[in-house]
Amino acid sequence: MIASRFQESRKLSEPSCTLGILIVYANGLIESSEFFLRVRGEIMRSLMLCLVVLPFVISCSGSSKTNKAGISSESQSTSQVRDLPKITNSIGMKLVLIPKGAFVMGSPESEEGRYDDETQHEVTISKDYYLGVTEVTQGQYEKVMGTNPSYFQKSRVHGSDSSRYPVDNVSWEDAIEFCKTLSDLPEEKKAGRVYRLPTEAEWEYACRAGSKSAYSFGESSKSLGDYAWCGENSNLQTHPVGEKMANAWGLYDMHGNVWEWCSDWYGGYDNNSVSDPVGSREGSFRVIRGGSWLDDAAYCQSAIRYRIDPSSRSIIIGFRLALSSSGIPK
Repeated sequence: MIASRFQESRKLSEPSCTLGILIVYANGLIESSEFFLRVRGEIMRSLMLCLVVLPFVISCSGSSKTNKAGISSESQSTSQVRDLPKITNSIGMKLVLIPKGAFVMGSPESEEGRYDDETQHEVTISKDYYLGVTEVTQGQYEKVMGTNPSYFQKSRVHGSDSSRYPVDNVSWEDAIEFCKTLSDLPEEKKAGRVYRLPTEAEWEYACRAGSKSAYSFGESSKSLGDYAWCGENSNLQTHPVGEKMANAWGLYDMHGNVWEWCSDWYGGYDNNSVSDPVGSREGSFRVIRGGSWLDDAAYCQSAIRYRIDPSSRSIIIGFRLALSSSGIPK
């Protein structure tokens, strides 16, 4: 979990084996090194709240929060993936058309591992939109921005080519700048494409892909390893995008690999039915979704949400792009 998720009302269960990785940032660069602490849950949480760093906690051998109910037959086969329209932009990035519709956002009180900021409410997405089939990769980021800020590259990955790994170590502000720079490329301007981050509602709607369960593939975390790189199978690093199974709308890595920035300021949900919500009008934190290579199963659920300072950079956070369908000529 991430230190900024520190509401006092949240009573987190202890992992059976906890590995803490503390990354120290200064002047936008990683200055200090990784070190590992084998600690129990409460000790680590106290440490995290006292340090002026961005820390992370994972379970490396399972957690009491993980939902063990269900059977593997809940897992969705690739034959169930809908063949939705896709576009490929000038840098080779694929985006899939997400159909408008309504869904119940948040999680039921009976869902194991939920938090009290996941109040269920009905949301209508009134317009189709496009969403990246995968998270933005290091190769795509470097092609647009001319630099690769990612921690997981070169000697830190298998082989020297990390171009297909998700970009990490990017702030919300970095992600917004990427959207603007990509939108300003001549071929993108000619095509009328203006990129942005998805809203939190758009993100969860796409992640669920019509499902109402804890994960896009069912209630049980038993099949999570088929869909996600998480603490149990990641070998403590990111992995190339699109290697796991897609959800029903053809989106990869919506669970795990890296957390993904959303456009919203973090805030409480409206209990009433809403259309096209964009989050709080103001705030101090932006929303991230989806879990990462560092997290146990419960932190990769469809409804899980975290709040992070928009200037923070982390080796567990990346992003994927959205594109309004109205911005694309017929």
